[in-house]
Amino acid sequence: MIAAIDFRPGVTFIMDNIIYEVVMYQHVQRPRLAPLVRAKIRNLKAGTVIERTFSPDDKFEEANIEMRELHFSYKSGENYVFVDSETYEQFEFEEEKIKDSKQFLKEDMVINMLLYNGEIIGIKLPPKVDLKVIQAPPGIKGDSAGGVTKPVTLETGAVVDVPLFIKENDIIRIDTRTGEYVERVRE
Repeated sequence: MIAAIDFRPGVTFIMDNIIYEVVMYQHVQRPRLAPLVRAKIRNLKAGTVIERTFSPDDKFEEANIEMRELHFSYKSGENYVFVDSETYEQFEFEEEKIKDSKQFLKEDMVINMLLYNGEIIGIKLPPKVDLKVIQAPPGIKGDSAGGVTKPVTLETGAVVDVPLFIKENDIIRIDTRTGEYVERVRE
Protein backbone atom coordinates (compact mmCIF):
# COMPACT_ATOMS: atom_id res chain seq x y z
CA MET A 1 0.00 0.00 0.00
CA ILE A 2 1.11 3.53 -0.71
CA ALA A 3 -0.10 6.62 1.13
CA ALA A 4 -0.89 9.88 -0.67
CA ILE A 5 1.81 11.59 1.39
CA ASP A 6 4.37 9.36 -0.42
CA PHE A 7 3.32 10.48 -3.92
CA ARG A 8 6.17 11.46 -6.24
CA PRO A 9 6.20 11.91 -10.04
CA GLY A 10 6.20 8.49 -11.69
CA VAL A 11 4.56 6.60 -8.79
CA THR A 12 1.82 4.26 -10.05
CA PHE A 13 -1.17 3.19 -7.99
CA ILE A 14 -4.65 1.70 -8.34
CA MET A 15 -7.71 3.77 -7.45
CA ASP A 16 -11.27 2.64 -8.30
CA ASN A 17 -9.82 -0.29 -10.32
CA ILE A 18 -7.97 2.15 -12.61
CA ILE A 19 -4.18 2.44 -12.84
CA TYR A 20 -2.89 5.99 -12.36
CA GLU A 21 0.55 7.57 -12.53
CA VAL A 22 1.43 10.67 -10.50
CA VAL A 23 2.45 13.46 -12.89
CA MET A 24 2.79 16.25 -10.34
CA TYR A 25 2.06 16.60 -6.64
CA GLN A 26 2.01 19.31 -3.98
CA HIS A 27 1.87 18.95 -0.22
CA VAL A 28 -0.34 21.73 1.20
CA GLN A 29 -0.09 22.80 4.86
CA ARG A 30 -3.17 24.71 5.99
CA PRO A 31 -3.19 26.74 9.23
CA ARG A 32 -5.33 25.00 11.89
CA LEU A 33 -6.59 22.46 9.35
CA ALA A 34 -5.40 19.05 8.25
CA PRO A 35 -2.80 19.03 5.46
CA LEU A 36 -3.71 18.01 1.91
CA VAL A 37 -1.97 16.45 -1.05
CA ARG A 38 -2.89 17.93 -4.45
CA ALA A 39 -1.88 15.80 -7.38
CA LYS A 40 -2.18 15.63 -11.13
CA ILE A 41 -2.62 11.99 -12.02
CA ARG A 42 -2.70 10.27 -15.43
CA ASN A 43 -5.01 7.37 -16.22
CA LEU A 44 -2.51 5.03 -17.91
CA LYS A 45 -5.11 3.28 -20.08
CA ALA A 46 -7.10 6.31 -21.22
CA GLY A 47 -4.20 8.79 -21.15
CA THR A 48 -6.29 11.51 -19.48
CA VAL A 49 -4.87 13.70 -16.74
CA ILE A 50 -7.01 14.83 -13.82
CA GLU A 51 -6.32 16.96 -10.78
CA ARG A 52 -7.37 15.53 -7.46
CA THR A 53 -6.98 16.38 -3.76
CA PHE A 54 -6.20 13.64 -1.25
CA SER A 55 -5.85 13.35 2.50
CA PRO A 56 -2.24 12.45 3.36
CA ASP A 57 -3.55 9.27 5.03
CA ASP A 58 -5.40 7.99 1.93
CA LYS A 59 -3.91 4.60 1.01
CA PHE A 60 -3.88 2.89 -2.38
CA GLU A 61 -2.65 -0.39 -3.79
CA GLU A 62 0.67 0.10 -5.53
CA ALA A 63 0.64 -0.89 -9.22
CA ASN A 64 3.82 -2.68 -10.25
CA ILE A 65 4.22 -1.71 -13.87
CA GLU A 66 6.70 -3.65 -15.99
CA MET A 67 8.46 -1.67 -18.72
CA ARG A 68 9.99 -3.00 -21.94
CA GLU A 69 12.21 -0.84 -24.08
CA LEU A 70 10.99 -0.49 -27.66
CA HIS A 71 12.07 1.51 -30.72
CA PHE A 72 9.47 3.30 -32.82
CA SER A 73 9.88 1.84 -36.29
CA TYR A 74 7.19 3.26 -38.57
CA LYS A 75 3.51 4.14 -39.01
CA SER A 76 1.41 1.75 -41.08
CA GLY A 77 -2.03 3.21 -41.82
CA GLU A 78 -3.68 3.82 -38.44
CA ASN A 79 -1.17 1.62 -36.57
CA TYR A 80 2.19 2.48 -35.05
CA VAL A 81 4.81 -0.28 -35.22
CA PHE A 82 7.42 -0.72 -32.48
CA VAL A 83 10.28 -3.23 -32.26
CA ASP A 84 11.78 -4.74 -29.09
CA SER A 85 15.51 -4.06 -29.35
CA GLU A 86 16.45 -7.35 -27.61
CA THR A 87 14.05 -9.90 -29.12
CA TYR A 88 13.17 -8.03 -32.37
CA GLU A 89 9.51 -8.79 -31.63
CA GLN A 90 7.12 -6.33 -33.28
CA PHE A 91 4.24 -4.62 -31.49
CA GLU A 92 1.47 -2.66 -33.22
CA PHE A 93 -0.51 0.00 -31.40
CA GLU A 94 -3.66 1.59 -32.74
CA GLU A 95 -3.67 5.38 -32.92
CA GLU A 96 -6.32 5.62 -30.19
CA LYS A 97 -4.16 3.62 -27.75
CA ILE A 98 -1.20 5.97 -28.20
CA LYS A 99 -3.34 9.10 -27.72
CA ASP A 100 -1.34 12.34 -27.43
CA SER A 101 2.05 10.57 -27.51
CA LYS A 102 1.87 10.35 -31.30
CA GLN A 103 2.55 14.06 -31.71
CA PHE A 104 6.08 13.62 -30.30
CA LEU A 105 7.01 10.24 -31.88
CA LYS A 106 9.77 10.18 -34.48
CA GLU A 107 11.44 7.20 -36.13
CA ASP A 108 13.92 5.18 -34.05
CA MET A 109 12.87 6.93 -30.83
CA VAL A 110 13.28 4.76 -27.72
CA ILE A 111 10.09 4.46 -25.65
CA ASN A 112 8.86 2.20 -22.86
CA MET A 113 5.93 -0.18 -23.28
CA LEU A 114 3.91 -0.44 -20.06
CA LEU A 115 2.69 -3.86 -18.95
CA TYR A 116 0.46 -4.67 -15.97
CA ASN A 117 -0.12 -8.36 -15.19
CA GLY A 118 1.02 -9.24 -18.73
CA GLU A 119 -1.47 -6.85 -20.37
CA ILE A 120 -0.18 -3.95 -22.50
CA ILE A 121 -1.63 -0.76 -21.09
CA GLY A 122 0.22 1.83 -23.16
CA ILE A 123 3.53 3.50 -23.92
CA LYS A 124 5.64 6.06 -22.11
CA LEU A 125 7.80 8.59 -23.94
CA PRO A 126 11.06 9.98 -22.60
CA PRO A 127 10.40 13.08 -20.46
CA LYS A 128 11.99 15.38 -23.04
CA VAL A 129 12.54 15.04 -26.79
CA ASP A 130 14.45 17.13 -29.33
CA LEU A 131 12.50 17.96 -32.49
CA LYS A 132 13.19 20.07 -35.58
CA VAL A 133 11.04 23.12 -36.37
CA ILE A 134 9.76 22.82 -39.95
CA GLN A 135 7.45 25.83 -40.06
CA ALA A 136 7.77 29.02 -38.03
CA PRO A 137 6.12 32.37 -38.76
CA PRO A 138 8.44 35.37 -38.39
CA GLY A 139 8.32 37.24 -35.09
CA ILE A 140 6.73 40.67 -35.25
CA LYS A 141 9.29 43.42 -34.68
CA GLY A 142 8.67 45.36 -31.50
CA ASP A 143 6.42 42.66 -30.06
CA SER A 144 8.84 41.44 -27.41
CA ALA A 145 7.44 42.74 -24.13
CA GLY A 146 6.68 39.97 -21.68
CA GLY A 147 6.55 36.29 -22.51
CA VAL A 148 5.31 36.60 -26.08
CA THR A 149 5.13 33.32 -28.01
CA LYS A 150 4.25 32.10 -31.48
CA PRO A 151 3.01 28.70 -32.71
CA VAL A 152 5.47 26.57 -34.71
CA THR A 153 5.06 23.21 -36.46
CA LEU A 154 7.50 20.42 -35.61
CA GLU A 155 8.78 17.55 -37.78
CA THR A 156 6.18 15.23 -36.20
CA GLY A 157 3.30 17.57 -37.07
CA ALA A 158 2.84 18.82 -33.50
CA VAL A 159 2.18 22.53 -33.01
CA VAL A 160 3.69 24.15 -29.91
CA ASP A 161 4.09 27.70 -28.63
CA VAL A 162 7.69 28.94 -28.53
CA PRO A 163 9.51 32.25 -27.95
CA LEU A 164 9.75 34.66 -30.89
CA PHE A 165 13.47 33.97 -31.57
CA ILE A 166 12.85 30.38 -32.73
CA LYS A 167 13.26 29.98 -36.52
CA GLU A 168 12.75 27.20 -39.07
CA ASN A 169 15.32 24.37 -38.89
CA ASP A 170 16.06 25.09 -35.20
CA ILE A 171 16.11 22.05 -32.93
CA ILE A 172 14.04 22.56 -29.78
CA ARG A 173 13.51 20.48 -26.65
CA ILE A 174 9.90 19.67 -25.72
CA ASP A 175 8.57 18.32 -22.40
CA THR A 176 6.44 15.33 -23.51
CA ARG A 177 4.42 15.32 -20.28
CA THR A 178 3.08 18.84 -20.77
CA GLY A 179 3.73 19.46 -24.48
CA GLU A 180 5.55 22.69 -23.67
CA TYR A 181 8.73 24.23 -25.09
CA VAL A 182 11.76 23.85 -22.79
CA GLU A 183 14.76 25.27 -24.67
CA ARG A 184 16.54 25.63 -27.98
CA VAL A 185 19.18 22.94 -28.51
CA ARG A 186 22.62 24.05 -29.66
CA GLU A 187 24.22 21.58 -32.06
